[in-house]
Amino acid sequence: MPLIEVSIARGRTPEQLRSLIAELHRAAETAVGAVPYNTTVIVREIEHEHWSRGNQTIAERNAASVAQQASSK
Repeated sequence: MPLIEVSIARGRTPEQLRSLIAELHRAAETAVGAVPYNTTVIVREIEHEHWSRGNQTIAERNAASVAQQASSK
């Protein structure tokens, strides 16, 4: 009875999320012989302002990248 929990930054299409779920189910079947009916996948989408690495949020990194691209034009 695998329970697979994934946190991912918000912004994927429904099709991309569905593909991720399908691949996680397949991985559980292949790796541990899990029965699809007994496998649960939870995908948590995190806002860019709530996800930080190196004391910088994704939103801050994205804004800095846009500013850098604008200044190099």
